[in-house]
Amino acid sequence: MTVVNRRRYVADDRPLAKSIGERIRTARLQAGLTQQQVAEGRYTKAYISALEKGHAKPSMAALNFISERLGMAPALFLTRTDDSRWSRLEADILLASGNWDDAAAAYEGLAESARDNLSRAEVQRGLAEALCRLGKGMDAIRPATEAAELLDLAGRSTDAILAGYWRAYALYLAENSAEARSIVRTLLDRVRGGIDVEPDLQMRLLTAAAYIESWEGNHQAAVTYLEEARGMSPDLDDRRRAAFLSALASAYYDYGDIEGAVRAGTQSLALYRSAQAEHEMALVANNLANAYLAIGSLSRASELVAEARREHEELGDDRELATLLDTEARIRLASGDFAKAMELATRAVEVANASDNRKATTDAYLTMARSAVGAEHADEAIEHYAHAATLLREHGPHGRLGEVLAEWADVLAAKGDHAGAYKLTREALGRSPT
Repeated sequence: MTVVNRRRYVADDRPLAKSIGERIRTARLQAGLTQQQVAEGRYTKAYISALEKGHAKPSMAALNFISERLGMAPALFLTRTDDSRWSRLEADILLASGNWDDAAAAYEGLAESARDNLSRAEVQRGLAEALCRLGKGMDAIRPATEAAELLDLAGRSTDAILAGYWRAYALYLAENSAEARSIVRTLLDRVRGGIDVEPDLQMRLLTAAAYIESWEGNHQAAVTYLEEARGMSPDLDDRRRAAFLSALASAYYDYGDIEGAVRAGTQSLALYRSAQAEHEMALVANNLANAYLAIGSLSRASELVAEARREHEELGDDRELATLLDTEARIRLASGDFAKAMELATRAVEVANASDNRKATTDAYLTMARSAVGAEHADEAIEHYAHAATLLREHGPHGRLGEVLAEWADVLAAKGDHAGAYKLTREALGRSPT
């Protein structure tokens, strides 16, 4: 008997398959359709998922069907010319589909050949966003700053505010929170002064302000910014509402309202799932795991962090993997498994250092210190507290330094080093350590 396959999964030509898949996914999201809705009538959701991930390359018959369903010409998924406008479109598609490494490379190439200041500004803004998405704040500052200045000169105030948003984001990632706060406040003042922007952008500015305040330990101020943004959330699509709820969950968690954090985080995760936003789903699942850990629900925390880790490993996101490893370590620490907690936190430090994720490095050192305290290895704990404190002194957030110094002082006092404990306590209280 001869079996005729309707669809063929192709192992070769993977770059082309990946490129086509990214364009299909972007077009589907722009059309507001699920994978099941695109597949309905001929294919399966699993097949559309395989296409979007580049695991399969569609036949022309499949491409014709999908393009008709999405209201696009089949050639838009395949054609690539040397025309600069198409190259820009391709860069924008890469950015929209979450392929940030390739998007950054595409924008860098476009910046070199930009014919006028306005074109260069738009390309530099795209580059800044791609670099921020990759966590490369220092690299993103220059293109974001140039884009904002050029757009202001061209009288494109709304676009300049968006570029300014990415500039502030880059500075935040580079741990220059004071400058990031100043820029965000200036942008908000311009918007409140009458510059017409989409509710989405105003909401992003308020959310950015909240994150900066939270980083500095001003958790009540962070919640205040997000409460101001809350009234705008019903006008947003599901993906943007999910982003807002994720930020709100983080702010509630930092403020100590764990019930609020669980409620907002659960809503955010559901919305991201419906939008099939894998990267964001993983981030929210990890944050939600922390909230459940805070109320002692270790089994639910473990389920969520395992889900997040599967997503990040599939996406190859080592930077966020460090954060997940530390969350797993803290769950083990809470369960009393100090050896496993130390093992996971040590691995988190290695991954965080390799991906230049300084926050994850600091968090993991603190988890290592607490694991050593639990195992009654005081000298080892002191060493890890010292590493965490050094990072916080040099890079912030300084509001968290007091917590680390206080714990470190307790360990020194228990060892009989009262002079050392007193010195750290004075520093933790904001006084001179000498």
